[in-house]
Amino acid sequence: MYYEPVSATPQQPEANENGHKGAPYIDFRHVSKAFGDNHVLTDVSFDVMPGETVCILGRSGVGKSVSLHHIMGFLKPDSGRVIVAFEDITDYDNQELERIRKKVTMVFQNGALFDSLTVGENVAFPLRERRELSEEQIFQIVDGLLDMVGVKPMRDLFPAELSTGMKRSVAIARALAAQPECVLYDEPTTMVDPLMAQLLGDLIKRLKLQLHLTSVVVTHDMRLARKLADRVVFLHDARVLFFGTYPEMEQCEEPIVREFLELDELKI
Repeated sequence: MYYEPVSATPQQPEANENGHKGAPYIDFRHVSKAFGDNHVLTDVSFDVMPGETVCILGRSGVGKSVSLHHIMGFLKPDSGRVIVAFEDITDYDNQELERIRKKVTMVFQNGALFDSLTVGENVAFPLRERRELSEEQIFQIVDGLLDMVGVKPMRDLFPAELSTGMKRSVAIARALAAQPECVLYDEPTTMVDPLMAQLLGDLIKRLKLQLHLTSVVVTHDMRLARKLADRVVFLHDARVLFFGTYPEMEQCEEPIVREFLELDELKI
């Protein structure tokens, strides 16, 4: 098989001594973050269990993407703790964060592909960085990943020749090439047509089932959340309004949550 996800248990002595049975893979503990007077996250707490998909919902500007940037270590909280891959990364330096980022990767909203590389070369990039595989092995892995996400015929095209949805599929393939334990998706269905949104949602769900990946999906797309989420975090005004399963959210009495649910049900 061309993709074998690594174990979800870090191989560090301290981690093994403490044990991880029943522990969250990601754990936000009372996290707050402000940029000047703009409070983006205020006392935000939620967790993601190994192999679970958690969707972060809410209007634009409520801190959804900022939460992902904390998980990746691009941002540090003003207060609270951020646990990722069973480790408290809050005070980690760049070298320690690079080690974590080999386990946790992010699919950015714009795809973040290299414009000067073909689709195949983009997916091969993290494989070549490891310097452990022959070119023949890399070729086979890239073909398998592109086939998995449904863009194998586009192997020799450049990103500028792809639609937004196709770029997202290639970005997912490149993320998987790093053999992560966890994938973060930032608005995967934004600015794509309804059919491509459905295909991307099906792909993310299939990857979870086949590869047992831990996933966090930032979205305002309620249909995507209903399809993917084991649990949902609903952010509003920098705070968590709701955290639980989608069926539990459907029973939530918070007015903002109700508004999201009712708008989703509108038939125009």
